[in-house]
Amino acid sequence: MTLGPLITPTSQESLGVLIGLVRAELVRGLEAEIASKGLDLRFTQFLILKRLATLGPMTATELARAVELDGGAMTRQLDQLEGRGYLRRRPHEQDRRALRIELTDEGNAQWQQLTGCNERVLQAAQRSLSDSERACLHDYLERVLYALRDKH
Repeated sequence: MTLGPLITPTSQESLGVLIGLVRAELVRGLEAEIASKGLDLRFTQFLILKRLATLGPMTATELARAVELDGGAMTRQLDQLEGRGYLRRRPHEQDRRALRIELTDEGNAQWQQLTGCNERVLQAAQRSLSDSERACLHDYLERVLYALRDKH
């Protein structure tokens, strides 16, 4: 049974609603995929592991900015992930006041499992699109992002 579109874009505001709905479904799908692997991680924790795996060690402030969390929320997430053995806090090499957050071997192994989850959800999200449509969608979203970031 097909229910049809959740909304019918009729105004510029609908673009924001549609993007928000797509993001929510991606998060839901990814969390379901992670849970199906028997892993107990939320989307935000997935993002933290992803950023550390792809960008390398960084300060808690840099990591919070990269995953768009405030300092208190980041501290709670880091405490949980450190308690599971996925990351560790180390003294910063150049700033005695700061700590560097890095993945442990267990965190890297966990990320390897999560990479497949992420790819499956993104593939499923785009399954009705041809290769050229996928390229266009990526291009359009990238252009919207650049336009939003352009302060001129």
